[in-house]
Amino acid sequence: MTQLTPALDAELRRDAPLPFGAVSIDLPDAQVNLLDGAGVLAFGGRTFVGEDATYGVLSEVEDLTDGSGDSAPAFSMTLLPNGDAAAAALASPNMQGSPVFVWIGAVDKQSGLPIPDPHLIFAGELDVPKLMSDESGRRLDYEVVSVFERLFEDDESSRLSPGHHRSIFPGEAGMDFVTGVAEHVYWGVAGNPSPVVSYSGGSGYSAGGGYQLNQAL
Repeated sequence: MTQLTPALDAELRRDAPLPFGAVSIDLPDAQVNLLDGAGVLAFGGRTFVGEDATYGVLSEVEDLTDGSGDSAPAFSMTLLPNGDAAAAALASPNMQGSPVFVWIGAVDKQSGLPIPDPHLIFAGELDVPKLMSDESGRRLDYEVVSVFERLFEDDESSRLSPGHHRSIFPGEAGMDFVTGVAEHVYWGVAGNPSPVVSYSGGSGYSAGGGYQLNQAL
């Protein structure tokens, strides 16, 4: 069973269809919408071009493959930026994590418009850029990873401390006055788990009516 819309599926089954690939990159300060060839197509509120006046052209897109085991789906793509400023901007660290979307579709030969609802085949984010330069010009190789890559983060840098807590929840001071933690709490790393819990206290068990709880984690 195909995942394409009936109209797109029927068009791609015709003799000599006009398929296209489209890539959109939502950079912090700009949106780059590129086709895998010359032309201009508009769908989904975006206008795709064969060459962006600032960021150049889409030179190559690696075959998309499913991830397996402990790997998320990923692919690489190559951009040919227009000029030094565009190359430097695309390779800057703050571009990492920018959303990336990839569609496949087909063009109606009579109207020149895309068949409605091109198929979104990939949603991910920019990972690691590599700027290459030689006598033939510059190119930017990008690794693009799936949104599922976030599932492999193990949070090893997390700490059970007020500072780290506020870095995740700004202005939240719930841990600032936590006292009396006698046992080590292992956070984000393998600890020394133990089900043993000792408890004493409560009304009738101590003269002060308080309690003391010690738990080995």
